[in-house]
Amino acid sequence: MMTTSRKSGYKLCSLLFKTTKNYNANLQTLLALIDRASENSLIVAPEVALTGFDYENLDKAVEFAHVAQEKLKKASYKKIIILTMLEKREGEVFNFTKIFFNGEIVYERAKAKLFRFGDEHKYMSEGNSEDIKIVEVDGIKIGVLICFELRFKEFWKKLEGCDVIAAPSWWGVLRTEHFIIITRALAVINQCYVVASDSQNEECTKMSGIIAPHGEDERNENRASLELVYDKKEIVKMRRYMDVGIG
Repeated sequence: MMTTSRKSGYKLCSLLFKTTKNYNANLQTLLALIDRASENSLIVAPEVALTGFDYENLDKAVEFAHVAQEKLKKASYKKIIILTMLEKREGEVFNFTKIFFNGEIVYERAKAKLFRFGDEHKYMSEGNSEDIKIVEVDGIKIGVLICFELRFKEFWKKLEGCDVIAAPSWWGVLRTEHFIIITRALAVINQCYVVASDSQNEECTKMSGIIAPHGEDERNENRASLELVYDKKEIVKMRRYMDVGIG
């Protein structure tokens, strides 16, 4: 388990906003929401929130990752920011999730399961599922599952022991009920918080929300930002009450 830690209290924050064709405008929207979030927040943005899956302008989208990355580093002082962005490495395009904290990228990995119904495999390469792991940031054990990865049970097991699982997503509106059920079940089975952020774009569920370890969930509804207090005691309480062997 990777570790970058310091003891402090936190709020969890799920974001919900539209991604437009204007990458800079999307970045400004995200930065404004990050700025508005409480100090000591863990913030999750929707999958590819800065560019969308803009395959017609893929070169432009991957180049924008470098611009956005530097601004997000500056915005991450006393905040944990989790999102995904398209990026090219050694001639291949990947969908990288990144965790920003205190001016640094403390964890990154490429999406390991591409959504073939959406033709992701035609434009991107898959990452290695071995890179799905728990990383400790500021005393919080965090895991990330990117959209379609939520459907793979073996990944739930890999993230057993997390305090928070972030789920940046671009989930199809036709499968809205699946997104609600899966994110809630993940919190109950892994007895942790799940911060799920989906896009507000027309084709998506718009069901961003935060689910507590005991299964109670609150969705953003029309709020661009939803904040709830992170309470480690709720995790400990649930794991003691319903002991299924999660340490």
